[in-house]
Amino acid sequence: QVQLVESGGGLVQAGGSLRLSCLVFASGFSTSAMGWYRQAPGKERELVADISSTGRTNYVGSVKGRFTISRDNAKNTVYLQMNSLIPEDTAVYYCNAGTYYSTNEKYYPSSYWGQGTQVAVSS
Repeated sequence: QVQLVESGGGLVQAGGSLRLSCLVFASGFSTSAMGWYRQAPGKERELVADISSTGRTNYVGSVKGRFTISRDNAKNTVYLQMNSLIPEDTAVYYCNAGTYYSTNEKYYPSSYWGQGTQVAVSS
């Protein structure tokens, strides 16, 4: 049984910051790649950032330089530090425990998702 619990969302003004956390209740966290996704109303869920078990990170272009994904294996937790937030970042943010393949440098999500945390950025 794998359970992921996100926290840290909220309402913030444009230019502000939030840090999302995802606590993973499962064994083997340190060997799992993790990803943060977001889904805005009327849009498809998109991968925002991912981190491999070795700490390699990848970001979607729209958040590069503003968001930072990190992990603390001792706490079974992955974080998403979000700075310089803009209204377009408004969405429900989800974490996922998946797989990273170095052969094609891609993150593949699993069926394990958290419940999501709402981020709202006002202009």
